[in-house]
Amino acid sequence: MSGKPKLHYFNGRGRMEPIRWLLAAAGVEFEESYLEKKEDLTKLQNDGSLLFQQVPMVEIDGMKLVQTRAIANYISTKYNLYGKDMKERALIDMYVEGMFDLNELLMKYGYLPLDQRKEHFANMMDKTENRYFPAFEKVLKGHGKGFLVGNQLSRADVQLLEIILMAEEYKPDILAKFPLLQSFKARISNIPTIKKFLQPGSQRKPLITDEELPKVMKIFY
Repeated sequence: MSGKPKLHYFNGRGRMEPIRWLLAAAGVEFEESYLEKKEDLTKLQNDGSLLFQQVPMVEIDGMKLVQTRAIANYISTKYNLYGKDMKERALIDMYVEGMFDLNELLMKYGYLPLDQRKEHFANMMDKTENRYFPAFEKVLKGHGKGFLVGNQLSRADVQLLEIILMAEEYKPDILAKFPLLQSFKARISNIPTIKKFLQPGSQRKPLITDEELPKVMKIFY
């Protein structure tokens, strides 16, 4: 096994994308092994690689880690993206859990049948603009340090930028009412490792298309 973390998932965002973001922000090179058909998943399930029979799975430091949050926690701790003490970590956890909830809403849209998308779109935009983004705008205002927690980059900053960019794909002017989130986006996007990840040709994945969806569904169902 090489020294680089190895990510096992399909060639798309899904639940692996926050992991890619964290590794990229930490400046860590990683390899990817893509599931392309049902048999690829079955092989991992049968050889004991997946504790709960599910991906994402990341091979790192001699472990085969599953469960997105567990993987993200380990990477964040290892690469100093998890605050300087218990209180900072508690805040980071609280913010990130909100981000995971919003991420699920945004991610679900592309996997829904066409007749359910209009209602879901209205709901997810309402929650983004009236629940989640106002909360993070308030945190930035109250903290006043340029980061969500403490005075250095944490996983909360990385994952908020990921969510902002996802939301903008659905509604480009979604930050219009949030000046602090606008400046946050510009600032965090300019951190060298993140700036590199945002360039074309990186391991960042695009939004899933309706054409790709059936192929992905066949891997899992």
